[in-house]
Amino acid sequence: MQMSPVIAIHLSAALGALVLGPVALWARRGNQAKVAATQRPRLHRAAGYAWVTLMLMTAVSAIFIRDFKLPNIAGYTPIHILVPVVFGSLFMAFRALLRGQIDQHRGWMVRLYVSAGIGAGVFTLLPTRFLGQLVWGQWLGLL
Repeated sequence: MQMSPVIAIHLSAALGALVLGPVALWARRGNQAKVAATQRPRLHRAAGYAWVTLMLMTAVSAIFIRDFKLPNIAGYTPIHILVPVVFGSLFMAFRALLRGQIDQHRGWMVRLYVSAGIGAGVFTLLPTRFLGQLVWGQWLGLL
């Protein structure tokens, strides 16, 4: 598999979301006694909207990336299960936000970041995957 435009978009959006996620999560941290001093709502909202946009770009572009070498169904491998997870988690997070359930909103966003950001990132670095071959083989010369 070579770096097609869809893979480039997917990789760029995923890396952007991986880097931006902690900013959005950190900007809203703080205890209730010092809310005004520790929270940064403008930064949280801006980073959050950018992060959500990048996650949607990542999920949508993943639909167009198929791999027939790994165990698959019509070219869709097990990692593609994260596509509906992203859509569902974002729906649940924004539903909780609209209902004023901030703790649930935070929980959905943290779980999504860990599962789809960090979890998928680790999976894509396996030596049999495109990015794994690029990092471990071409860049580090270990394969």
